[in-house]
Amino acid sequence: MNIPQLTTQDGLVLPAVGFGTYKLNGALGVNAITSALAAGYRLLDTAYNYENEGAVGAALRQSPIDRSQIVVSSKLPGRYHHYQAALQAIQESLYRAGLDYYDLYLIHWPDPHQDLYVEAWQALITAQQLGLVKSIGVSNFLPEHIDRLIAETGVSPVVNQIELHPYFSQPKQRQYDQEHQIITWAWSPIGRASSLLQDPVIKGIAAEVHRSPSQVILRWETQLQVLPIPKSSHFQRQVENLQLFDFELSPAQMQTITNLDRPNGRLQNQDPAVYEEF
Repeated sequence: MNIPQLTTQDGLVLPAVGFGTYKLNGALGVNAITSALAAGYRLLDTAYNYENEGAVGAALRQSPIDRSQIVVSSKLPGRYHHYQAALQAIQESLYRAGLDYYDLYLIHWPDPHQDLYVEAWQALITAQQLGLVKSIGVSNFLPEHIDRLIAETGVSPVVNQIELHPYFSQPKQRQYDQEHQIITWAWSPIGRASSLLQDPVIKGIAAEVHRSPSQVILRWETQLQVLPIPKSSHFQRQVENLQLFDFELSPAQMQTITNLDRPNGRLQNQDPAVYEEF
């Protein structure tokens, strides 16, 4: 598939859509991830707290695709925000996956009540200097959190992975990220699929462009210059979620989807200003 590419401010090349691995664990997870690679995905997103870094590594070893052609991202949990603990956790992430390096490593949540995310960021900077990771970024960080990272370390994250879907489109965060040359990733890009895929507005646009509702949602995100990371265990759905770049939504269709935004659109009320993840 001819998937467009995005380039981070430090030169890391990313495909414009990736594959999420949350809850893909064990042998079934390995099979799903191997299937995704066969379908054409070249960006895999995992996390220490997903407890499936080993499954991701096993899928990479089973795939005939060269490791250098695949971008792998993982994330640091809140309980390891202290500098030395963070460095050890990153090393453990690599050992779990059986990898020599991660292409990207992120702080999973800022955990502001702990107030250790700057210390964790300094550990990620060191990990990058040691060659454990190629690029570093954040997940679920608000502008004030990123401002502080930059002010206290002089190093900006290259990506910010946030909850983003038609019911929660995050215009202010997207604008901030763009102004700071930070690529926005969308986790839960289809939201609660059971409701979003049945939304009459989404279904109406899908009928207009002769595509599935999920393709319409993911195409909306890519046209917003957001990198979605959908997840599916089924090969045909995996392929479908990659077939986004041979059609385009009109400005009116884009705005119609954006208008679905809700003030309380978060799936589980996980507000990074107060949410604590360990």
